[in-house]
Parts: sequence; C-alpha cells; structure tokens
Amino acid sequence: MGRVTDLASFAALLAPEGQTLLAALRDYDPARELAVASRLRRDHPAELVTAALGQARLRQRAVAKFGAEDAYRMYFTPHGVEQSTRASVGAYRAGRMKALGVRSVADLCSGIGGDAIALARAGISVLAVDRDPLTAEAVRANAGALGLSDLIEVRCADVTEIDTSLYDAVFVDPARRGGRGRIFDPEAYSPPLSWAVEAARKAPHAALKVAPGIPHEAVPAEAGAEWISDGGDVKEAVLWFGTEPGARRATLLPSGATLAGRGLPDPAVRPVGRYLYEPDGAVIRAHLVAEVAEELDGGLVDETIAYVTSDALVPTPYAAAYEITDELPFNLKKLKALLREREVGTLTVKKRGSAVEPEEIRRKVRPKGPNAATVLLTRVAGAPTMLIGRPVRPGGGG
Repeated sequence: MGRVTDLASFAALLAPEGQTLLAALRDYDPARELAVASRLRRDHPAELVTAALGQARLRQRAVAKFGAEDAYRMYFTPHGVEQSTRASVGAYRAGRMKALGVRSVADLCSGIGGDAIALARAGISVLAVDRDPLTAEAVRANAGALGLSDLIEVRCADVTEIDTSLYDAVFVDPARRGGRGRIFDPEAYSPPLSWAVEAARKAPHAALKVAPGIPHEAVPAEAGAEWISDGGDVKEAVLWFGTEPGARRATLLPSGATLAGRGLPDPAVRPVGRYLYEPDGAVIRAHLVAEVAEELDGGLVDETIAYVTSDALVPTPYAAAYEITDELPFNLKKLKALLREREVGTLTVKKRGSAVEPEEIRRKVRPKGPNAATVLLTRVAGAPTMLIGRPVRPGGGG
C-alpha cells in the first residue's frame, strides 16, 4: 500500500495539496498507516493519500543514507532508496572528482540523484541520465528541493545513446539488482560492466561504481580500484580511470583514512600474541591485509583468516584491536565454565572462519553477570579456536 507508481501521482505530490500532506506525514508511525490513511481520505483524494503515505515511508527509510534534513525534502522511488549512494560516500567521491580538476560530469544511471547532488554540492555541473521517467522526475524534483537546479540537468534517456564528449568525467552506477535480488555477475549489471568500461575509456576521467565483491581479475588493467567503507560497513567499490592504473586502495569513512596497496606478499603465520586486530572490511576486500600487518609488525593467526596478531598495541585506523586474555580449543563447555567463573553477562561473539553462529553460542552458554567479554571464533594454524578478550579503544583504553 502507498507506493508511488506513476507520473500523475508523483506530479500531484509536488502540487500544494500534496506538499501539505507530505509535511503532515513527516513523523507519522507506519504501524498506524491504516488509521492515518482513513483519516486523511476524509479530506483528500484517495490516490493522493496513497502516494503521500508511500513517499513518507520512503523518506523515513532514506534518513539512514541522506540524513533527516535532506531526506525529508527529497523524493524517492522504492528502487531509488535501495540503490542510492549514501550521502557520505557520494560527498567523498565528489571531493576526489573536484581534486582531479573535474568541472562537469555525465552521471549515467543517476537513479534518484544521490551522486548528482553530491557532485553539484562540490560545485561540479552534472548531466543526470536515467531511462525511467519516474526516476528522472525524482532527480529533477530533488535538484529543485535542494536548490541545485542550476547545476543539475536531467535527461530521461538510454545511457548508451548519450554523447559524453563534452564532459570532463563520466560516472556510471549500473543497476546491480534484478527481480531476484542482488546481481553478482558484473556482465549482468544494467548496463553491463563491459559497456561502462568502454564509456569510461572515452573520458579524461571516470568512476564506475561496482559491488564490493567484484573479483579483482575483473578490474581493467588501466583502472585503479578503491573499496570504501562507512562506519565499518563496506559500501561499494569504485573503478577509477585517468588516475592510478592498477592501484588498489581502501578508504574508511567518516575519517577519510586511505590505505594504498604496495604489492606486499602474504604475511607469515605466527602464534597469537597479546593483541588481535580485525581489519576493516574495505581493507580485506582490497586485499591489503599484508599492508596492515606490516604496519602492526604482526602476522596472521592462520594463512586463510584475515586476523592479524601482534605483541604490541599499535594505533591504526585500519583495524579494530582486541586484547586477548585466553586462547582455547573450540569447546562450548569450557567456554561456558570460563564465562561463569568470570561473571560475564555481556557477551560479544564474532567469527571469522568458523561455521558456528554467534546466536547459537549466546543461547548455549547463557551469559550472566556484571562483566563483559568478547569471544572470537576462528582458526589458529588450522585448528578451530576460541579467543577471549576485550576491545581496545583508540588511545589504548579498554
């Protein structure tokens, strides 16, 4: 119920009555949607109420990506919310474009305009292209709502028919979702990655947004690849053309810390030391665990596991640190006894290289008490192992 599905409904939302409804629905509770809809339909057309409720729900979902100030002024489609770039990531990428001297960008497959907005806010003029008429109207409305119409031109067209020769850069964000969910084959993107690469090769600079799980062998030789995380969650990978061919990078937001690959060999496996480091997901996806291990003067706990261990506590933005107090072979009875002895009631369970689910562990050991601990389920030199410890905050405090 309540989904914006056609241009007429969307146009009605932009009219004064639609705007009044959207303002009234800003903080409505979706759990009370039926009651709210019944009340509003006494004074407004049913179709308009349905469209406004749908848009209000989408705006609430979009707050996580765009922040409340922007999300409640913007317009969305269901796919647009799902596939749009998080504002912090878009702003970072726009900043890189700006630093390259880019003044104009052809944003192909623009969606609802998240990246176009970020680019325009960086002072870059944007041609936003999407083949779906409703999505194109959403981009146009968003540009107007955010005061960026002078910098964002919107065109409803097939991106394969766009002449990008007049632009300093091309940005392509192919659709990576289909009727059955996520698409993992880059050639099944819409448009396919191969088409996007050819479009990138024709421009002085280009950035192609791809899934973070893209195989490294699928990255063209002339492109640099950057994996981006935000708040510890890997959000995307970007293939950059016209910058550093063959480069691999991991960038962590909101700090902006960037780790560049140096072609290091895999780290050696060593016994578990006093500290265990869990590299950020972007570091792991970029295959830069060796660079982190070198920085920490550490080694791997297992040749197949991305946990780095060291005897020293070294501050790094690229990995979370844990002080390890116990190393035990995997045994639930021993874990339960140890946690009971130490009166651990707050238990964090993490895993890497273990088939056991954290919820199963918590359910079986039934932690109880005033203290806290972290259990890391992993393999050490090939053997299933439980590492018990505590997180170490930046600066060395527990």
